[in-house]
Formats: sequence, C-alpha cells, structure tokens
Amino acid sequence: MSKVSWPSRRETLVSVALVFVLSMILGIYFLVVDKILAKGVSLIFG
Repeated sequence: MSKVSWPSRRETLVSVALVFVLSMILGIYFLVVDKILAKGVSLIFG
C-alpha cells in the first residue's frame, strides 16, 4: 500500500463534483432526446 498514490481530499471532491455535474447534464440530455423521439413516434403512428 505504500506504493499507492492516493489523491488528496481536494482532488477527490473535485472528481466527485465533476462526475455529479456530468451525470446530471447527460441525464437531462437523454430526457430531452427521449421526449423528442417519443413525440416523433406518436406523430408517425398516431
């Protein structure tokens, strides 16, 4: 374990925040794309 390079507390918090923000952005993106596709399919098939 002495050869392991552990991240600092700040690096860990920045990484966690970045993952959270990017997950939210992708979630919103896929929600919008899903709504658009669902509307298109309902227009095509009635």
